[in-house]
Amino acid sequence: MSLRVALVDSGGTNIGSVSYALERLGATARLTADRDEILAADRVILPGVGAAGAGMRRLRELGLKEVLHEVQVPLLGVCLGMQLLFERSAEDGGVDTLGLVPGEVLPIKADYGVRVPHMGWNALTEIVDDPLLAGIGEGERAYFVHSYAAPAGPHTLAATTHGDTFTAVVRSGLRWGAQFHPERSASVGARLLRNFLTEVGR
Repeated sequence: MSLRVALVDSGGTNIGSVSYALERLGATARLTADRDEILAADRVILPGVGAAGAGMRRLRELGLKEVLHEVQVPLLGVCLGMQLLFERSAEDGGVDTLGLVPGEVLPIKADYGVRVPHMGWNALTEIVDDPLLAGIGEGERAYFVHSYAAPAGPHTLAATTHGDTFTAVVRSGLRWGAQFHPERSASVGARLLRNFLTEVGR
């Protein structure tokens, strides 16, 4: 696969596993915080694990908030990376995030019987026809680990339910996000990553 894939050095602990998942698909992703390298890529992936405040701090310190606004090719946020695509997160007392996708990320409600953080396999529902989800069917399962989520809205491509229903996959223009971990989601995750490499932006 000759695509140039930039894996944004966001400091997330899932960077290695995302990189390995891409290698299994025949793609080589270059871990980078370099503006020119990111903007020269054919695909850009923003991984992330942890808190929104720390994630945004790192992106600002590296000057990457502005760079990600300049990206004109398909961009995929993964887990915290997806949450950072939105306008704001309620985490850490409220954090302004990248503003690439409309909406706010909110805490998962720890109601009776609902465990937080949400960890485990959940079914994808309300799937919208989109190249990123080609070949992924209603009810297929993906692996989630998170305490905050974006409510389902007009940009939601797939949802899931853990207490409330929230966004599992989102899209705004050339910006996509997956709340679940595709690198840990077996065939569904591999299919989503392959679609990101070969189907979106065509």
